Amino acid sequence: MLGSQRLFRTRIQKVVDAGLFALGFYLAWLLRANAPAFGESFVLFFQFFGGRADIQPFHDYTWYALFTLPAAMVLLEIQGFYKRPLIPTRWQTIVPLFKVCLSLTLGIVVVLFLTKAPLSRGVIVLFGVISFVLVMLREELMRHWLRAGLRQGLFERRLLLVGMPEETARLRAEIAAGSRDGLRVVAELDVHQHSLRELVERMHEDSINAVVLAARHTYFGQLEKVIQACELEGVEAWLMADFFKTEISQASVDELNGRPMMVFRSAPEASWQAAGKALLDFGGSVALLLLAAPLMLACAALVRLTSAGPVFFRQQRSGLNGQPFTMLKFRTMVTDAEQRKHELAAFNEMSGPVFKVTNDPRVTPVGRFLRKWSLDELPQLFNVLRGEMSLVGPRPLPVDETRRFEDYAHRRRLSVKPGLTCLWQISGRNEVKDFNDWVRLDLEYIDNWSFWLDLWILMRTVPVVLLGTGAR
Repeated sequence: MLGSQRLFRTRIQKVVDAGLFALGFYLAWLLRANAPAFGESFVLFFQFFGGRADIQPFHDYTWYALFTLPAAMVLLEIQGFYKRPLIPTRWQTIVPLFKVCLSLTLGIVVVLFLTKAPLSRGVIVLFGVISFVLVMLREELMRHWLRAGLRQGLFERRLLLVGMPEETARLRAEIAAGSRDGLRVVAELDVHQHSLRELVERMHEDSINAVVLAARHTYFGQLEKVIQACELEGVEAWLMADFFKTEISQASVDELNGRPMMVFRSAPEASWQAAGKALLDFGGSVALLLLAAPLMLACAALVRLTSAGPVFFRQQRSGLNGQPFTMLKFRTMVTDAEQRKHELAAFNEMSGPVFKVTNDPRVTPVGRFLRKWSLDELPQLFNVLRGEMSLVGPRPLPVDETRRFEDYAHRRRLSVKPGLTCLWQISGRNEVKDFNDWVRLDLEYIDNWSFWLDLWILMRTVPVVLLGTGAR
């Protein structure tokens, strides 16, 4: 994992962990305040650790809490808690966390004893236990989520190493040593032996997330072409050398296993806004699925009762960097629609590899209704929830259409997650006949992306859907 990404992940973890320690303090006080409700043994627990018989208000503990939170973060940092692999072993988590919780508990208890503060030391002991449990629970949930994501390839970074064989072999060994960080080398190319065309074909075949460049300065001419190809495709280029002039990509300094890297990135970088987008995707998809559940059941029943075939239409679409995934929609066409597609090729209204036909005879009556109000798209909320799509992003195209891109620059639309809606959807998509205009709008979104742009697009999408405009 690149240093900037690790730093970003660590900052989020620290904020969450600080919140959990604060919650642990409050829950410990709350349990002390309601000790009689939990039975005599619970009351005896607090009496065993001394302190006043009556419970003090929470603000009496405020200064201890304010001291404890930064102290916990510092101790966790000292223990190397935030330098563990992406998916650490449980032992790598339990040992440093136990030491920190024990140190904090004993430290505060000693201070209370020396100052003879009339506060319940049982609250402090319970704080240490609850904080340990809360952070461990967060770690287990994170472990389960990351492992599930890695099994599906959602968090895996597929790397293509380009350079001299001795350099790429050394890099492969270094990356393999940190394999728990989600990096996987899928191919190596000799910068001297392989052509640029072979590089591009390999990026397409293996859905490469980043190309790592390592070569002597005598091959910088070839490397510049590789970087330009990656820039065109929207694939990150990680260069362990000086940077070259680019037109779209922004160069940033990073590190990989302590070695300096230059990263040329023409897609949005991980940031607090990106974290906000991820939170919006998760929370928004959950909320929309709950709200739309009755409507989705009604749509499913309509599809099932009015035409033969499955309720859902499943199709392989191109996701991030071209990684195929199965996109879900309510079926709006007859079951043999794909087989009859060639019969309508002469009526295609879109230029380029995309297929669009007004009044498509393969669409069922119910399907036409679902399409008009964009109800057929609702199952894609499951794709968003699974992390394969976003609420806002370029629409995912079928894999076969992506393979027919004649201009490699069009593949840069694959440099971000596909979405339910984007600039094309709110710009009168029935009026866009040229695929180049479609791509231009997608690239305009990528180049100007921000969390606020996503919110603006979502707000603009609502009236488009409610009025049934722009859909076919």
